[in-house]
Amino acid sequence: MTRNQQGTYNRDISAMPGNKFIRSWPKTLLVVLVSAVLLSIGSYFIFPNVSPLKKENIKKTSFMEYREKEWHRKGKKIRIRQAWVPLSRISPYLVKAVLISEDDKFWKHEGFDFEAIEKAVEKDIKAKKMKFGASTISQQLAKNLFLTPSKNPLRKLKEAILTWRIEKKLTKRRILELYLNVAEWGEGIFGIEAAARHYYGKPASALGPEEAAHLASVLPNPRKYNPLGSSGYVLNRSRIIYNIMVRRGIVIPEYEEVMESPQQETQGTQETPGGQQPEAPQKDGDNAERSLTESPPAPSSPL
Repeated sequence: MTRNQQGTYNRDISAMPGNKFIRSWPKTLLVVLVSAVLLSIGSYFIFPNVSPLKKENIKKTSFMEYREKEWHRKGKKIRIRQAWVPLSRISPYLVKAVLISEDDKFWKHEGFDFEAIEKAVEKDIKAKKMKFGASTISQQLAKNLFLTPSKNPLRKLKEAILTWRIEKKLTKRRILELYLNVAEWGEGIFGIEAAARHYYGKPASALGPEEAAHLASVLPNPRKYNPLGSSGYVLNRSRIIYNIMVRRGIVIPEYEEVMESPQQETQGTQETPGGQQPEAPQKDGDNAERSLTESPPAPSSPL
């Protein structure tokens, strides 16, 4: 209280407890919100439990549920098509093609390809648009199993935590097996078995190298691109993947012709699709990522 000229006392309203609370509530609210966000992110160090993934197959992923809600909102009557298959029943060509396309350093990293992330960030800065690219197969699996396709930075933090936990709990082989069974390959198509039967009318085990290259080429945007389509993006990307498989000895083009050629003509040489001599031997991953990154941008009409 303060004394005025008339000798009476004025009450200092600003000093009242209620007004102090009104002045401090924005700070309090900010602290509460930040704490809630940190608690939400921190909970992913414990939940969900990823240990059952060692042996159990998830019937419906968070990503699938997200798609179902999206279809319902748009009034689309689409059902999920998926059939689980063990890694041993998936074509080796498909496995190699997907690794080349999505994560060429899969067997070497521990969930994150920091070199690729650095390049992606530099590219985003130049484009003045953050796309958060360069996700490894482990990161994509974490997103598919437990999160959504949102580009929110908080979602990326949760994804990073889950990726770290998945890499600690599961073997690389199991991570790859899970990914190939839950990855989206078209509208309502999840997993390589459903994709192989939908596009090529055969099981995943029977996929050939060119079919594998086409299927792997659409993974960056499977709802926009069709493995059987004629878009320049799909044709160019699948050709790059196929050529890398040839260069690494995964695929021998025109196999019968090579085997029937005289021994002296085949020793030390390997034919490429264009009939030219192959490039000097490359270590795995030397040019794959660069070649795929430098592929032409997708045209406006994808199919």
